[in-house]
Amino acid sequence: MSSQLRQLKAHLAEPENFAPYGQVIYPVPDHKPFDSQDAQLVLNQGQPRFYLMRLPRRGLKFSQITHHTRCTQCLGSLHGKEWFIAVAPPADELQVDEIQAFRVPGDRFIKLEMGTWHAGPYFDHEEFIDFYNLELADTNLTDRETINLLQTYNLEFQIVP
Repeated sequence: MSSQLRQLKAHLAEPENFAPYGQVIYPVPDHKPFDSQDAQLVLNQGQPRFYLMRLPRRGLKFSQITHHTRCTQCLGSLHGKEWFIAVAPPADELQVDEIQAFRVPGDRFIKLEMGTWHAGPYFDHEEFIDFYNLELADTNLTDRETINLLQTYNLEFQIVP
């Protein structure tokens, strides 16, 4: 039996439409006091890890989705590169019909709430893009639940820019 391919129209990541999944963070002037528009981080369950990850071009199709329940996660591209991410609301169980796609311009970054399901970053316009990533040092070892959508639901997703 062949898999189903669902297309997801990518929405521009803005504070209002991204709120169920996390925050969109923009540049602010230096010396601006901390407030609710800054990333509201939860990194108290272990050693924070802030690093640059180099991702190769994988296109805009995906069949796996992951979530982390012990910390928030921040992602942004270097050099102003646009990228895409698919997300579903924070929950113990994934609601496949609630997966949405977002386009993240290089002038902002996103913070994922604890438990937000996510697939990406994805892009198809460069050989690779460098991203900064803020999570816990052991997030990918001890706080990572991944669902293979192809095996579990016979689904693949294609992000449409």
